[in-house]
Amino acid sequence: MFSRPERDGDVMTHWERLLSGEECSSDALRRLIDDSWRRCLNAHVDPSKFQAPPPLSENSLYSLQQKHGDLLTASTPVMAMARDFLAETGTIMVLTDHSGTILSLEGDPGTRDEAGVMNMMPGASWSETACGTNAIGTAIAVRHPVQIHSAEHYCAGIKRWTCSSTVILDPYDNSVLGAIDVSGLQQTYNKHSLALVVATASKIEGRLAKHEMGIRFRLLERCMHRLIHSTSDGVIVFDRRGNPVKANERAEQALNQLAEGRIGSRRLDLASLTLGHATDDGLPAGLQGWIAPEWLEPVIENGQRIGTLLTIPIFKPRAPHGVTAPAAGATSAPHEPSKLDCVVGKDTALMEAVERARHLSRSNVPVLLLGETGVGKEVFARGIHDCGSAKAAPFVAVNCGGLSRELLATELFGYAEGSFTGARRGGMMGKIEAANGGTLFLDELGEMPLDMQPHLLRVLEEGEIYRLGENAPRKVKFRLICATNRDLRKEVTDGRFRMDLYYRVAVTSVRIPPLRERLGDIPSLSRALMEKLAAQHGVPVPVLTGVELNELSGYSWPGNVRELRNVLESMLLTGERPRALMVPEAVRGIRPFESAGVVEQVMSSVAEHRECRRLEETERDAILNAIDDSHGNMALAARSLGIAKSTLYLKLKKFGLDALVERAREVHAKGH
Repeated sequence: MFSRPERDGDVMTHWERLLSGEECSSDALRRLIDDSWRRCLNAHVDPSKFQAPPPLSENSLYSLQQKHGDLLTASTPVMAMARDFLAETGTIMVLTDHSGTILSLEGDPGTRDEAGVMNMMPGASWSETACGTNAIGTAIAVRHPVQIHSAEHYCAGIKRWTCSSTVILDPYDNSVLGAIDVSGLQQTYNKHSLALVVATASKIEGRLAKHEMGIRFRLLERCMHRLIHSTSDGVIVFDRRGNPVKANERAEQALNQLAEGRIGSRRLDLASLTLGHATDDGLPAGLQGWIAPEWLEPVIENGQRIGTLLTIPIFKPRAPHGVTAPAAGATSAPHEPSKLDCVVGKDTALMEAVERARHLSRSNVPVLLLGETGVGKEVFARGIHDCGSAKAAPFVAVNCGGLSRELLATELFGYAEGSFTGARRGGMMGKIEAANGGTLFLDELGEMPLDMQPHLLRVLEEGEIYRLGENAPRKVKFRLICATNRDLRKEVTDGRFRMDLYYRVAVTSVRIPPLRERLGDIPSLSRALMEKLAAQHGVPVPVLTGVELNELSGYSWPGNVRELRNVLESMLLTGERPRALMVPEAVRGIRPFESAGVVEQVMSSVAEHRECRRLEETERDAILNAIDDSHGNMALAARSLGIAKSTLYLKLKKFGLDALVERAREVHAKGH
């Protein structure tokens, strides 16, 4: 509970007794203040101080501000938004670095002048060791929000002030970057000042996260060519902090070769690699001995180093004496079919995705599959597993968006016997444990609850899990494949997905194109799906006519391959044709290449249409359109609908449309 101004007398009494060496306790003094005062006493801080130490020189301050440029850039607009509040309340807002040295200051001019008397200005240090108990220094010491009022300050010259502060944390590793503070003379005391600094710090951290993500995206853009086209070497991209961001498919092979030939039996894990921080063109500090300096290449943008490329050469093993290398073009061992071999289509983007997935299957690095709902992400995941070295091991799939938080936790981690009411006797093995030795596929990863993400991260980093209700860890080793239809980078920026988990699961990625971007594949894909569905249901394979394939190719398929499969299965079982079944009037003639706004409106209308109208009504409309388009010619109408002429007559009677046939003929005749 914060001290109130009327209790200052009791606080002062306690302060005087502490300085005199008396051991005493007082209800007027908070534990936070008592601990801080004792730290100051042990550090021999002068309690009679009336100001902070002199500020840094102009040149030193400039260098410090340059060093913390990202923090200043993120903070300046946020602090500017508080100007009106600061002016009205007679307060100032202060930004410091991680040590408590002031970087910038904003607020009421009169209060700034008063603050200048005690050296509360850019370049001055306000750590506890420099100024005793104060909101800035104490917040940095304890790493949480602090409000210090009047007599609670340790140094006598600062006791007429009231201040509220909290730390600003690095969104990447939670280290302290600095502090934000609101201060004023004691009459400006307001308990809401603490809420203001907490909200301000949160906004600054959000801007820092967005800035960090932007730098990493630009880093990947600059390095993508090397990642894709360096087929003979292992390539790893490190961020400016020296942490791995992305690697090509040969990276793990290169690391394994180094482990075998250069550093004995110790394996090199891609996720645990790190380079020291480097600036400009210099080598990272603390470079590991197995890394040759010539393998490193700085990535520079606008004169600043935003990352580092590590290229590890792969040495081809020499053939044993007397063994001749196979000639070029020699036939290799037959390729075992996998799910990837079953992907139908010749679209360039699709083929690139298949080939990339096949390459990635040779290593065990985590893979992130990117694509809209229904594009076939699980098919790709199973294909990567089938092509890998552990294809005989389990493939375990979990949909992170299809379960409640509690069910997802038990599904992933399992539980011990008696851990909760209704728990299965003997406990239950979780899906992570079930995937041990094989592949764990986490679908819809972006929907995993935020508070569960640290637990998954720990499993990936430590290689062990705890069942719910157990204290003993269980070792696990598996290949991780994740999939999402969300933009995880935006989710990180918006605070809905952890940045550290994102970079742990997105070491490599494969983008699967939506069906609307490869409409040329629909005829072959439709035939293949029809054959599979017919075999599944034990019925003859129907032949799709050119008109039907054109109708299927003329739709933008918001549900992708899954929607196409559902439509074809319904056609197979009901005898309905594509125009009557799934192409309402609202979407006829619409192609996926039209403006995004039009497509969104159309997709919305399609959804509403499907919810509000029954299949019979859609069928009736299709028949009406066919009659109008054929001007009452029943043979043409039946052909366009893909049904027999006799069936069309039955449909006309069913819907009471016989009279419309003659009317359509009369209208056509009058037109001519």
